[in-house]
Amino acid sequence: MNMLKVGDKVPDFSAKDQDGNTINLSDYKGKKLVVFFYPKANTPGCTAEACNLRDNYKELQAQGYELLGVSADSEKKQSNFKEKYDFPFPLLADEDHTVINTFGVWGPKKFMGKEYDGIHRTTFIVDGNGVVENVIDKVKTKDHATQILA
Repeated sequence: MNMLKVGDKVPDFSAKDQDGNTINLSDYKGKKLVVFFYPKANTPGCTAEACNLRDNYKELQAQGYELLGVSADSEKKQSNFKEKYDFPFPLLADEDHTVINTFGVWGPKKFMGKEYDGIHRTTFIVDGNGVVENVIDKVKTKDHATQILA
């Protein structure tokens, strides 16, 4: 796994959101962007994390942040997830791992004694010039907004 680090420039990327719209990193030029990667839509930890960000969305926006959620789920799964919980931010359906590989969050994981490859729950804070300002790799799903605002 070759994860982006603080100070790295994020390579430009394009991916489809839950509605099939193309989202580019360049769309966020001049804005602070929170890119949060989660393993799977509609699972307990991912739901807790995304709902915490939704509940603190106004505060995050007041601090100048835009949000972008990313997983390898299909557009349909992302769309259902967004609608079910009324998320005010786009969710990227990164089925071909373009964005996941750009940030380097795909790699070996362990769960209940089994090893497999998957998405590491990681959040990147990117400045208006596309440079990584902060990496949160120990995400507290129920209190993630506080980690970002700290």
